[in-house]
Formats: sequence, C-alpha cells, structure tokens
Amino acid sequence: MKTERTPVLDLARPAHRTFLHLLVNVLVVSVMNLTVWFAITFWVFIETRSVLATGMIAGIFLVCTAASGIWFGSLVDHHRKKLVMQGSILASLACYAAAFALYLIVPAAEFTQASSVWLWVFVVVSMFGVIAGNIRGIAMMTMVTLLIEEDRRDRANGLVGTATGVTFLATSVISGVLVAHDGMFSVLLLTMTVLLVGFLHLGLVRVDERRAAAPGSDPSPGSDPTAGAADSADPAAGKVDLKGTLRQVQQVPGLLALIAFSCLNNFLGGAFMALMDAYGLSMMSVRAWGLMWGGLSSLFIVGGLLVARTGLGRNPLRLLLLVNLVLWSVTALFPLQASVVMLVSGMAVYMVLVPYAEAAEQTILQRVVPFERQGRVFGFAQSVEQAASPLTAFLMGPLTQLVFIPFMTVGAGAELIGWWFGTGPARGIALVFVLIGLLGIGLTIYALNSRFYRELRDRYDRSRHTVPEPEADLAPDPAHDPRL
Repeated sequence: MKTERTPVLDLARPAHRTFLHLLVNVLVVSVMNLTVWFAITFWVFIETRSVLATGMIAGIFLVCTAASGIWFGSLVDHHRKKLVMQGSILASLACYAAAFALYLIVPAAEFTQASSVWLWVFVVVSMFGVIAGNIRGIAMMTMVTLLIEEDRRDRANGLVGTATGVTFLATSVISGVLVAHDGMFSVLLLTMTVLLVGFLHLGLVRVDERRAAAPGSDPSPGSDPTAGAADSADPAAGKVDLKGTLRQVQQVPGLLALIAFSCLNNFLGGAFMALMDAYGLSMMSVRAWGLMWGGLSSLFIVGGLLVARTGLGRNPLRLLLLVNLVLWSVTALFPLQASVVMLVSGMAVYMVLVPYAEAAEQTILQRVVPFERQGRVFGFAQSVEQAASPLTAFLMGPLTQLVFIPFMTVGAGAELIGWWFGTGPARGIALVFVLIGLLGIGLTIYALNSRFYRELRDRYDRSRHTVPEPEADLAPDPAHDPRL
C-alpha cells in the first residue's frame, strides 16, 4: 500500500511560513549578488580577452570566501540570525555603491587593460559586495534546522537547492543581457535597487528565534535558548572560536574527513570557476552563453524539486559520494570533442545532480552538529572546503594560458592527439577538464572505500534514533518580542 508523504511545508505552521518568507528573500537578494559576480566575469573577459583575468576573479572570490567563512559562522551563532542577514544586505549595498561611483568616474579606457590598477580596484570592491552575501547562505542553513522538523529537513534543503537553481537561472540571463547592453552600469544600478527592497521586506518578517531546533540539545522548560544570540554561558560568545569549532568537528567521527573530501573536490573544481567561462565563450557569444546557462539552470531547479519530492533516503552520505562519482565522470567526458551539444549535455547532468550533493551534505551537518554551533561548523566547512579552490583558480589560469594552450596549439599535444581531440586554445582548456575529471573519479572511489565513510555513516544512523525532536511552534511569549 502506497504511503502518503507529508508536504515539505505546512503553511498553517508559523515557522514554515517564516521559512518560506526567508527563502524568497534570500533568493531575490542572491540573484542580484551573483548577477554582479557573473557580470564582472563576462565583462572583464570581453574588455580584456584575458583568461588570466577571469581566473584571477574566480581566485579573488574563493580566497575571500575561504577567509571569511569561520568569521561569518561566528556572527551567525552569536547574533540574531535575521539581524545578521540584514547587516549582510547593507554591507553589500555599501560596496556596490562604491563600485558604481568608480564605474562612473574612472575613464572607460582603464577597464580595457588587464594590468590596470583601476580595473582591479573596481573588481575587488564589487566582489566584496558579493562576498558579504555569503553570510546569508550560512544563516539560511541554520534556519532550516531552527524552523523545519528533522524528518522534513532533507526535502527543505531540496527547496533551498531549488532556490539556488532559480538564482542561477535568473543570474545567467540577467547578467548576459545587461552586460551586452551597457556593461556594468545597469547591473550595479538594478542590484542596488533590489537589495534595498530586500532589506525592507526582511524588516517585515517575524522570526521567533526562541525555538530550540538543536540536534543534540534538550533545553529545560522556561529557558530561552535564543538561537544566534550571544550567550553569556558560552565562553566563545563574540569570538571566532576556531578551537571550539574544530573540537566540535573532531567529536563527530568521519566529519572532518567529509570536509576534507569536499576540500579536495573543490581543489579540482576550482578549475571550473577559472576556465569554464573562457571555454564556453570560445564557442559562442556572451549573450548566447548567458542564455544557455539560464536554460541549464532550470535543470538545477528540477534537481532541487526532485530532492524536495523524494528526499535523500536513509544514507545521504553514500548518495553524496555516488553523485560525485557521476559528476566527475561527466567532467572527463564532455570536453572530449569541441561540441556545444556535448558541453550542454554534460552541464545538464551536472545541474540536475548538484542539488542532491549539496542537500546531502547540509542534511548530514544539520543532523550530527548541535544547533548552537551549526553556524560556526557551516562556516568552518565553507572555509576549509573553499580554501583549496583559490589555489586551483590562481594556478589554472596561468597554467592553462602558458602550458596547456600552447601544448594543444603548437606543442606536442597537438601532434599526438590533435587529430582526434582537436587543436587550439579551447582544446587546451578541454584537456585540463579531462585530467581533472579523472583525478576526481579516483578520489571519490577512495572515499567510498574508506573507514571515515563507514564511521560517519554509522554516526548519522545512530543520531536518527537518539536525538530528541524539538518542540514545534512554541506559543508566543509576551515578555519576548519575536519581531527582530
């Protein structure tokens, strides 16, 4: 007999309505933050025609993400989640306003040279605005734990993945069209307007952060476990608390290995951020490239909806590794020929499966890490996982430009495999993708057969039976104003 699945969200519950408001708010603001990032990458490549420059932009983003993750996680844990999200919007607004002023004042000729100081000042200031938006992602992950019951969290994470897909869909189209229209002028103007509206909307959302949706915690009656507020009982309150966070990660068998696996994955995946735009733009116009990613991003939405519909099963960790195995196989296959069809097909598989991988990792952390430290652990994971990507991004731009492109253009590679693989700059980039895919396959097979996989799988299974469920939708307390 078929069992009816409960819906992911029950809008009769105040906590679920709050989650939906926050999800939409984060989605809209994230669209504009990522539009700035995509647009800058497109615009700089069009202005300078430099693969090295696009690699540097990816590296700047990843360095800042890695450096800020632990600090952002501490802010989320030690302050009201909604207050931190509002502060994130204001910080991004300030950066974009400064970048807009630079764009208007600096002569246009300065932006056509990859060596221009003014170009890189503009890029860095704009990217700081994008980075400030990362704190909202960390806060949103903890909001899933705070507002959604444990048996629905994997599917709620699927909704977050769907929102990410919508973000990429809108971002790709908006950035490609606006950059083709008037460079960065409309991009920054529209972004500032939407962020201001998002800030005002967030001020109207009520978030009751007294709910103790903490795995591993069972607050006593009458206590006020205000999630995200600084707690005087916490000696780390107001600090980055790297030692305490690392100790928490080490207490969960296999968790550090999972983070290390993601770190190595990102070491390889950093090449995508540095080279994918240059590879795609070598075969099509910026408008077509943006529209293509808009279409592909709809598949990210499909993947997120599938997660929301089916969940992740009883072993999200195994699912995570199997998805990685497929993704790295695709990475090794789609560049074998200079074909737009192969590129689109490979990226289509990628976009459908990535939401499963992201939701799996988030669900594991939400299950095995106490809520009061989830912000720091999510931030720590983000910092460690992203720490390897800047190395790849900074390395792959020059390495591809100076080694692989000549190798496949006039070097030995063109003579040895050029007759079937193809020759030229784009084939040099393609060769990098193939090698990275093969390394990723080997890494994933090792992880599937490691003891760390078995330890974390067993810990996750035990936590399903031992962690008490939080009490849902507490009645309002007249002494506490839930309006933040």
